[in-house]
Amino acid sequence: MRRYILFHNKRHPKEMGEHEIEEFLTHLAAVKKVAPSTQNQALSAIIYWYEKVLGIELDEIKAMRPKRKRHIPTVLSFDEVVMVLDQLSGVDRLAARLLYGSGLRVSECLRLRVQDIDFELHQIVVKNGKGYKDRVTVLPVSLEQPLKEQLRHVKILHKRDLDRGQGRVYLPYALNRKYPNANRGRAISFTGQGFCISKIYGCRSPPGICCHGPYP
Repeated sequence: MRRYILFHNKRHPKEMGEHEIEEFLTHLAAVKKVAPSTQNQALSAIIYWYEKVLGIELDEIKAMRPKRKRHIPTVLSFDEVVMVLDQLSGVDRLAARLLYGSGLRVSECLRLRVQDIDFELHQIVVKNGKGYKDRVTVLPVSLEQPLKEQLRHVKILHKRDLDRGQGRVYLPYALNRKYPNANRGRAISFTGQGFCISKIYGCRSPPGICCHGPYP
């Protein structure tokens, strides 16, 4: 708002309207060459100030919009992917293969729970992905055996952690209060459980609650 007011020679916002807002936003795009997100942020701030602070309803704002640049994504070839995977081992290699083979994002892979893996249908259920949407993705046959071995390892770790008073996992929303003992079940435990305990890595979860698997 300060830049908007200074741009119009310190005129009070009540004395200005849609035309002055359009001039300011066009100036940001044409002269200052700001990014589209910066212009959107300025527009949102101005609209909020007018409507919430001054109580003035604005009509449609038409201003020059900066063009978004299109970047060609960098995609690794198959041989390059193999070279990267060959440098990894253990659970890190398994996680990387899931990212590549199942199309999981890093956060989705770290939040993957035991119950999300369906070996019979060869699929993985992704909960609360991008945009808080659920989706189903493929489970490569080549990863089924390594995943089963990891789950057997998780089962041992889960029992050990429960015996130590740990092993509980994070549940979203108010499910921890609604189902007090559900966070101890193996089905909802993380596939990388045991590799990131809150008291070790300084996670913000309460003591005894596991993080999202391997430390990112």
